[in-house]
Amino acid sequence: MPAFVQEIRIQLPHIDLAARVYGPEDGQPVLALHGWLDNCMTFELLAPKLQGLRIVAIDMAGHGHSGHRAPGAGYQLWDYALDALMATQQLGWEKFSLLGHSLGGIVSVLIAASVPERVERVALIDGLVPDTGEADKAAKKLGEALLAQIDLAAKKKTVYASIEQAVQVRMRGFMPVSQLASELLAQRGLSPVAGGYSWSSDARLTLPSPLRLTMAHAAAFVQAVQCPMLLVLAEQGVLVKEPQFMQFLNTLSLDVQRLPGGHHLHLDDEEGAQAVAEQVQAFFSTQ
Repeated sequence: MPAFVQEIRIQLPHIDLAARVYGPEDGQPVLALHGWLDNCMTFELLAPKLQGLRIVAIDMAGHGHSGHRAPGAGYQLWDYALDALMATQQLGWEKFSLLGHSLGGIVSVLIAASVPERVERVALIDGLVPDTGEADKAAKKLGEALLAQIDLAAKKKTVYASIEQAVQVRMRGFMPVSQLASELLAQRGLSPVAGGYSWSSDARLTLPSPLRLTMAHAAAFVQAVQCPMLLVLAEQGVLVKEPQFMQFLNTLSLDVQRLPGGHHLHLDDEEGAQAVAEQVQAFFSTQ
């Protein structure tokens, strides 16, 4: 482990969160939030390239080395937002900035919009707003989510014979990543079990959302952000493939920088991490 990286635990009243800390103690405080089914190793290539920042990259609840939520609890966006805000209080940060990838970017927007007096800057990597759903589909979606939650108890996690097999499968997942990215995520995401290895993330993370924000809700949250906000958009990522999202993006007054690479462009290779770092560094260096 590099000398400038620390492992810490943040004890909240309802859950313990694990985190990796990068950068000098007197750097600008930045809370880094990773994507769905990833962990804080998603920032392992990027964070060391950012100067003057004190980056605390947490494993969000149910991911990595952090605790899982209690039985009966869930993993809604606002639950993550509460965890993050409470974590900054434990860290003694009156004001802070946010660095979020994918799901972590969505949660970052919710936090910045909801408590604007606490947030100084928001840097997003291929994440801005969640998948939305309009009112006429709400009842059907809730029914699907409730039944999926009931059925989850009968499902078993996949066990891989080796770490290498798990890495290869993760590379070809819903959001494909490079071998380097998969290996880094596996370092923190795999646990030994009977017969091999399994991802330690909470199985409830795969459940469908019982209720989605409408497009009007999503727009209102983005428009409520009062601090400077940067979106690094991956040209081969998931967002640019969604016509509705791109139409929505064109209606916003937002600093958008497009870079080559996939959804995990900051983690897939050193070149992508450097390109993202240059944009993020410039963003945090401006007055």
